[in-house]
Amino acid sequence: MSTNTSYAALDQWIDAHFDEQVQFLQALVQVPTDTPPGNNTPHALRTAELLKGYGFEGQTHEVPAETVKAHGLESITNLVVQRRYGDGGRVVALNAHGDVVPPGEGWTRKPYGGEVVDGKLYGRASAVSKCDFSTFSFAVRALEAAGVPLKGGVDLLFTYDEEFGGELGPQWLLDKGITKPDLEIAAGFSYQVVTAHNGCLQLEVTVHGKMGHAAVPETAVDALQAATRVLTALYAQNGELKKTKSAVKGINSGYINVGQINGGTNTNVVPGTVVLKVDRRMIPEEDPVAVEAALRQLIEQAASGQVGIKVDIKRLLLARSMVPLAGNAPLVDSLCRHATELFGETVEASGTPLYTDARLFSERGIPAVIYGAGPRTVLESNAKRADEHIVLEDLRRATKVVARTLLDLLKA
Repeated sequence: MSTNTSYAALDQWIDAHFDEQVQFLQALVQVPTDTPPGNNTPHALRTAELLKGYGFEGQTHEVPAETVKAHGLESITNLVVQRRYGDGGRVVALNAHGDVVPPGEGWTRKPYGGEVVDGKLYGRASAVSKCDFSTFSFAVRALEAAGVPLKGGVDLLFTYDEEFGGELGPQWLLDKGITKPDLEIAAGFSYQVVTAHNGCLQLEVTVHGKMGHAAVPETAVDALQAATRVLTALYAQNGELKKTKSAVKGINSGYINVGQINGGTNTNVVPGTVVLKVDRRMIPEEDPVAVEAALRQLIEQAASGQVGIKVDIKRLLLARSMVPLAGNAPLVDSLCRHATELFGETVEASGTPLYTDARLFSERGIPAVIYGAGPRTVLESNAKRADEHIVLEDLRRATKVVARTLLDLLKA
């Protein structure tokens, strides 16, 4: 059988089973995985049950409860399906995460309904990234159904803490030696093959003053006034960060965002404590150690101008940037070639301002890329917003791209 004939066989199998694939994705969307609170074991068990119906025996790896709770979550069970073919060859990991932010407000469709309307499937995590549970699973099913001699293997890795950095997902599986891939594809979008991404540093900044009655403010130390100085300094820093552009296509500049503020007890009480949650995006060229040191110094200096103020700074997350590894060419070349053909437009390697689990593989020297089902941008899919959705034709074509790429990498 020629290679082109094999590609056609993969495409035909995916077309013939696409309704089944959509039903699989609907079933996954219908099991909530809001994180927080992060009670995600039920979804892993449901996924394992569905995959067993396809002859895929999943290994469920439950993270110890005390470890999960220490990360502020309720339950995590990582699901691993290992498929092995002929001797020799490479093992390719396909990793997608099931955890997702809560739905929020403004939905016109049921957040966990999995409704299909006008060629789109709606629901929280339909685009990021339960869609790629289906992309990767059905690509492997198509590969095995094609009847082509194969070598090496595939590890399907379905994990549940990407929103919190991946330490209890891919990192946990890698640390324990449960998966040892040679190459990795992480969940992504259909119109670009991502080889690099930003890093992310998140800090919790607690500004301590002294609570007091608003009628006698001289008896208090206003933590909110000090926090305002910190906010002003942080936002001013964004002007400086914009002056440095990344050389990576698709990535712009670093950025500081204050995503949450809590403090005070009542309208007539001078605030004694204010808590800021700060997110600092780092371009690949930046050193995360230097970035954190500079950010801490900026915060401390901004708060130091007020007598009686103390500042505590706690790191919540440090996700390093992903940079391309030399060995990623087989992944990049194959994915770009097939995506360009199947989507009818040029699909190239680029970077993204997001951060992902893929970095955890590249940090260990495992060449990794980000590719999966979805539109050109997160914004188009409404990911993390109301009415998140996946265009089903993107899902179909991306599944074919991944299946063809696996054939290129694993054919005997």
